[in-house]
Amino acid sequence: ELVSLLSRFVDRGKGILQSYQIIDELEKVIQEDEGLQKLKDSPFSKVLQSAQEAIVLPPFVALAFRPRPGVWEYVRVNVYELSVDHLTVAEYLQFKEELIDGECNDNYVLELDFEPFNAAFPRPTRSSSIGNGVQYLNRHLSSIMFSKKESLEPLLDFLRTHKHDGH
Repeated sequence: ELVSLLSRFVDRGKGILQSYQIIDELEKVIQEDEGLQKLKDSPFSKVLQSAQEAIVLPPFVALAFRPRPGVWEYVRVNVYELSVDHLTVAEYLQFKEELIDGECNDNYVLELDFEPFNAAFPRPTRSSSIGNGVQYLNRHLSSIMFSKKESLEPLLDFLRTHKHDGH
């Protein structure tokens, strides 16, 4: 059943499929063959619902899954050999670049590491904070400000400087 679906992706030729296109193809496969109805309620179908995109470079189909906020998984399936490889982010992006640039064996690829800029930046630890960045930062900054007395001095100086009508 899976080969039937993935083969349709490969038959379309190389390209990028968005999540709605992946789901549409799954539904078409199920409608065309009554024997594939069990695919509709299968665990693979549920996993496919979390797929964000598919990169097709025959005979490979690379899938980017987002099972929950802040978590990404990448796999590459060889449709002809039925082998599955787990990919790192860098490998997935390189595979995606091959779609446009063709295969590149250049070892001198420019990579920028922005991690030092994020070293002191607070990171949300709960998935419920994702999408609520301003609220998260407000809570973080106010907890720092009210836990240290010396943090209140700059605020007090600011308020004294910007008074209006004596208030």
